[in-house]
Amino acid sequence: MDIHGFLMGLLIRAPGILIGITIHEYAHGLVALWQGDATAKQAGRLSLNPVAHLDVFGTLMLLFGPFGWAKPVPVNYYNLNKPKRDMIFVALAGPVSNVLCAMVIGAALRLFGGALMDSINGQYAVLMLKTAFMINIGLSFFNLLPIPPLDGSNIVMGLLPHSRIADYVRLMRHLPMVFLALIFLQWGFHVPVLNWILDPLFTPYFIFWQYIIFGGKVF
Repeated sequence: MDIHGFLMGLLIRAPGILIGITIHEYAHGLVALWQGDATAKQAGRLSLNPVAHLDVFGTLMLLFGPFGWAKPVPVNYYNLNKPKRDMIFVALAGPVSNVLCAMVIGAALRLFGGALMDSINGQYAVLMLKTAFMINIGLSFFNLLPIPPLDGSNIVMGLLPHSRIADYVRLMRHLPMVFLALIFLQWGFHVPVLNWILDPLFTPYFIFWQYIIFGGKVF
């Protein structure tokens, strides 16, 4: 194994991961607070300190695997002003914050990317920014999947009539375990089942945001 290359890869990925998961979870807690629920604040999770949000296994997956996650921010559904509607806002806040973060990173690349390429350190900085962009777009996509406990499932439940929520929960009850099994299959045994399933969805999503942010496909 190329230890130097491995460590450099971790170093390049780490800033994007820490920024992405911190902004994501902070946004959940902040919107929940705006909508009447102070649970995240009381739990010390309304914080821009990455340590407050790190999930050990989820962070390892982000560093080494195809996907990853942070420790979910606690939200008390019944404290929200209008629980069913506000849960959609709280759930959307995380993925939207990652897209906004990617937009800021994209603006930095457009403004300073050319000048940074004139030095070795600058080239590493550009690579770090590009990686952070990809990680944030990836986090927004991953969390929009309608698989419990991802944000997408809370959005779906907020949009469904009350009479259909129990059916949705029943339909989804085994899917998280199947999804974890597919992650382990890809990560541990290098069988890219998740890529086969998700790439047809993720690729156009990623290209769409490249066009919105950069005006064209750049990665």
